Amino acid sequence: QVQLVESGGGLVQSGGSLRLSCAASGRFFRINDMGWYRQAPGKERELVATITRAGNTNYADSVKGRFTASRENAKTTIYLQMNSLKPEDTAVYYCYADIMVDFPRTIGYWGQGTQVTVSS
Repeated sequence: QVQLVESGGGLVQSGGSLRLSCAASGRFFRINDMGWYRQAPGKERELVATITRAGNTNYADSVKGRFTASRENAKTTIYLQMNSLKPEDTAVYYCYADIMVDFPRTIGYWGQGTQVTVSS
């Protein structure tokens, strides 16, 4: 069974930094795109950043220049370095992965979410 396990959330003051991690485990053929999404109370889940298997990244305008997504460990682990955090970054952050479980079947998986709270 494939799982995405996140870590690294917490409480930080405005202007501070946090680093989120997401590791995939289980049996699968390959992981394609991975990404981070977030959901604030009363709002819809929104894209934060995506990273392809080749390492190409895409960011939401609201986090450009402050957040950096990266990928390593045989491309099964991704990170989100979050700098210059603002109170509006407060949300539950979810990891997402597009996983080829066997050729050619691909399934999207979500992590359990990790809370990030930025105090003013």
